[in-house]
Amino acid sequence: MTLGCVTLGCVIHGQGDLRVEELTVPEPGPGQALVAVRYGGVCGSDLHYWRHGGVGDFRLKEPMVLGHEVVGTVVSYGAGASGPAPGTAVAVHPATPCGVCPECADGRRNVCRDTRYLGSAARFPHVQGGFAAQVVVPAQQLRAIPEGLGLRRAALAEPLSVALHAVRRAGEVAGKHVLVTGAGPIGCLVVAAAKAAGAARVTVTDLLPEALRYAQIAGADTVVRADDPEDAGWPSEVDVAVEASGVAAGLDTCLRLVRRGGVVVQLGMLPSGQSPFAGNLVVSREIELRGAFRFDGEFDAALALLAAEPSFDGLVSAVVPVREAESAFALAADRSVSCKVLLDFGD
Repeated sequence: MTLGCVTLGCVIHGQGDLRVEELTVPEPGPGQALVAVRYGGVCGSDLHYWRHGGVGDFRLKEPMVLGHEVVGTVVSYGAGASGPAPGTAVAVHPATPCGVCPECADGRRNVCRDTRYLGSAARFPHVQGGFAAQVVVPAQQLRAIPEGLGLRRAALAEPLSVALHAVRRAGEVAGKHVLVTGAGPIGCLVVAAAKAAGAARVTVTDLLPEALRYAQIAGADTVVRADDPEDAGWPSEVDVAVEASGVAAGLDTCLRLVRRGGVVVQLGMLPSGQSPFAGNLVVSREIELRGAFRFDGEFDAALALLAAEPSFDGLVSAVVPVREAESAFALAADRSVSCKVLLDFGD
């Protein structure tokens, strides 16, 4: 929503201090594009900034526009910039890797040591995010939305990219039994990504019945209450496990249920500091424990998958006007009633 020469943005000032403010409409500089944002997905990291004033070791040091899951339309370009024509529906890839560090040179741009990521306090000054009705981003970060894919579903591109990267980190999953611990938005999208990669069976665990219902929408074959050891859905073992809950108990479950020589992917961000885990199982069963962080080229694959699968619409549980941002954040934080919540920046 734009009001004259100002635009509405969602700004975090500190723990519990989320404000919808009038911001000056930015002008795109050289190599940049101005985008009119329509939808922005509320991510777990956005919730951490709101509830805790930071994410892991990244702490807020100044007010920051939140948001990195954004879609909209191209408005204009700055000098020397080009891309999809003005008026084109686009998704914004939130990462700008440095391109010169050892990780970038090795083709692992998602772990670039000097990357810029929308709505992140990992560096100072912070990288302002995309939760504003008008935002400026590097033109190279724009991706035209495939024909037939609506903006609402396209808003899932960023978290689906995270899920696709986690499944790729697991290696070949076709024909295998995959366990996913945690049925939040990312966990549900891991289910969809695993099924798209040919997994024969996907089992999902969570504490909340509503979260497990969303996992079934995403394609889970079996859902299990994580707090019920007598649940008949518990597998004896699985080939691959993806930990998407971000709690040590989830990692423990993965290590105990994956077969000997199997792969466990840690996707959920564990609390800062040390986390206990069954390390002896990694040794005695030769389990491969791999991390998965963000994504890179998977963004384009995510858009293609979203265009092909209308069922993703069922994972969007609410669309809330940006003026009611705090209500949207509260809803997104309540996993007993919601999956993915979108902010609407339209008029």
